[in-house]
Amino acid sequence: MKTIILLFFSNVFMTFAWYGHLKYGHAWPLWKAVLVSWLIALLEYCLAVPANRLGFGTFTGFQLKIIQEAITVAVFIIFAIMFLKEKMAWNYALSFALLIAAVVVAFAFRPGTGIG
Repeated sequence: MKTIILLFFSNVFMTFAWYGHLKYGHAWPLWKAVLVSWLIALLEYCLAVPANRLGFGTFTGFQLKIIQEAITVAVFIIFAIMFLKEKMAWNYALSFALLIAAVVVAFAFRPGTGIG
């Protein structure tokens, strides 16, 4: 559970680092947007690295990545609607649903029974 919580908060920081400047940073020179984003991303790394270390063993590396991506999608949906004030379109919703289906497939079978 600690892994999931840390990954959630790391994704909140990363979403703001990558996309937050789109709403308010247009007046900034590009170097300032990159610097501010990098500083926010540093906080993300301070959460993501421990999350992955704590989770590895309970989860495989593949599962950790898939969890992280599912959390990223969930955080981004909220961010895009609430912060960027964008509308959810049917094709975006379907795309996100297919990503969630990928998570289900990744966890539906025991590790080690895959290709290779």
